[in-house]
Amino acid sequence: MWKIVVGFIAFAALAMFVIIKAGDKADMGGEKHGADAVHAPEPAASGPAEAASAPASAASAP
Repeated sequence: MWKIVVGFIAFAALAMFVIIKAGDKADMGGEKHGADAVHAPEPAASGPAEAASAPASAASAP
C-alpha cells in the first residue's frame, strides 16, 4: 500500500515539474478542429534547393 502512495507522490511531483517548466506555453485544450485549429506555415524553400529545381523545370518546358 505504501508503494502506491509513493508512486502517486512521485508522479504528482513529476507532473507539477513539467507544468511549471512549460509555463503559459502548455495547451491543455486537447485536439482542435475547424476554426480553432492553428497550423504553422511551412518554412520557405532554401536558395540552393530552388536553384537546383529551376533548371530542370526550365528544360522540360517546350
